Amino acid sequence: MRRFHRIAMLLVLALFLMGGCSSSFEEEKDAARVEVEKVFQEAPKEANKENEDIRYYLPFGYEIEKETPNNIIFKNGTKTYILFYNLQEDAKSKVVLDATLQQKEFDVKEQFKHGDKLGYLLVKKNSNQLNEVITGIGGVKLTSEVKTNNLKSEAEIMMQIVNSVQFK
Repeated sequence: MRRFHRIAMLLVLALFLMGGCSSSFEEEKDAARVEVEKVFQEAPKEANKENEDIRYYLPFGYEIEKETPNNIIFKNGTKTYILFYNLQEDAKSKVVLDATLQQKEFDVKEQFKHGDKLGYLLVKKNSNQLNEVITGIGGVKLTSEVKTNNLKSEAEIMMQIVNSVQFK
């Protein structure tokens, strides 16, 4: 019986420690906001991909899965990203942002301005560990489903991609 209590105590301690190591939604969303705004204000990464409409930066490990008019679907392992662009809207346009905000309620709605650009970060908490994340600048947005503990790093990379998009 004593051994059972010891094992139970170790199990409870392990669960407590693991719970303390994982980031909360509040911590991750705040960190994501800071990183996204920082990347938004930086010089864009150099484009390494292009199609007939745009040039853009795609990080190592990301692959183009499919291209359709105004959309490019990327994969990185099992994660999927959808890049949408509207050639009629410039970097200061609110049209894509306003249309996206009308589609659903978001838990995070952050907007950033820098020069002639309007950037944004939208996060919809879908479950305890999964979130819909959208980063955008004007007529360009990138959407993906992201685990809460990866929110900061994923949102940062997503804004790097969006910030690099150049219309031809």
